[in-house]
Amino acid sequence: MKRTILNQLQKDLQKKIVLLSGPRQCGKTTLSKMVSSSFDYLNYDYDEDRNSIEDKSWDRKKKLIIFDELHKMLKWKSWVKGIYDVEGIPPELLVTGSARMDTYKKAGDSLAGRHYSIRLHPFDLKELKDNQPDFNLETAFDRLLSVGGFPEPYLDGSVEFYNRWRRSHLDIIVKQDMIALERTTNITGIENLIRLLRKRVGSTISHSNLSQDLNVDPKTVKNWLDVLERLYVVFKITPYSKKIKDTLLKAPKYYFYDTGQVDGDNGIKLENLTACALLKETHRLQDVFGEDAEIHFLRTKKGDEIDFLIVVKNQPRLMLEVKWSDDQPSKHFNHFEKFLPKISKIQIIGNIKREAVSQAGVELRSAAKWLANFNIT
Repeated sequence: MKRTILNQLQKDLQKKIVLLSGPRQCGKTTLSKMVSSSFDYLNYDYDEDRNSIEDKSWDRKKKLIIFDELHKMLKWKSWVKGIYDVEGIPPELLVTGSARMDTYKKAGDSLAGRHYSIRLHPFDLKELKDNQPDFNLETAFDRLLSVGGFPEPYLDGSVEFYNRWRRSHLDIIVKQDMIALERTTNITGIENLIRLLRKRVGSTISHSNLSQDLNVDPKTVKNWLDVLERLYVVFKITPYSKKIKDTLLKAPKYYFYDTGQVDGDNGIKLENLTACALLKETHRLQDVFGEDAEIHFLRTKKGDEIDFLIVVKNQPRLMLEVKWSDDQPSKHFNHFEKFLPKISKIQIIGNIKREAVSQAGVELRSAAKWLANFNIT
């Protein structure tokens, strides 16, 4: 199945190095090999390929050179900079990795001005609608809720296969990537943290509370959470506080890139699925168009809360509430509208009876239809 970002990837590779990152097994290698029929593929995890990389020995007659997992190489940025500066393009240079490669954004970094960065996400309803030949909205929606959007379990579709895949997937991340990339040794502690996070999706997270549950220092918890973010296991959404009275300032929420990980009812799974779709869209705006796009949530100390706020170019664009079956507009829209007037107010509902717009201007929409067609620009 064609991936939505393929055309942009092909366009960017003609000009600069492209750094393609994303969660392990979200389809980066498959996508890379779809860019061109003429490529040489080298994976730093394989001994033979690693020797070829270190010897700078590959087929320069190919249109595209793919360096997979190159971020595991010491001083990889300086290495690939040297290739680009001396040899240039062609051949096109594509560097892929299952960890965030955002340290290159620091001032004075050796790759400054020489690269584009693109993040690949698992499937969501928009991508499936646009690219899957036999797309069925209801089937796709139910499947994403039960087994998540990673290509292999999604395309298989069975919960039994997903459960086996998930165990292997997490084992590779926790027992290989964390040790190799992060020098993390307390694997049991991180596994316990993941179990706790699975039950707390959609809730604000306190480092001190987690530290008590795990019997470790709060700084250790923060470090573990940072590691899980860098390895694309979870992502963080922070509260929006500008111009809003009595808002929470620090406590974030964490969501999983793999919705199948969520331990909760359909409402919580739908919230995680929505968070993934919104993150994917904001990353697309950042990577493809250079837009300043962010996701936040709204919550006051008194308990008023809206699940998501989309901000583009520092301007709030959309308040979004997620419900499974409640077709009554959230009363909290009224509270936040005093601070954020004239922006869209949408409540998406998983099991909706009828779409409508309330007298207060809150749109009640089918979650599946909205997630398959939304546009936040």
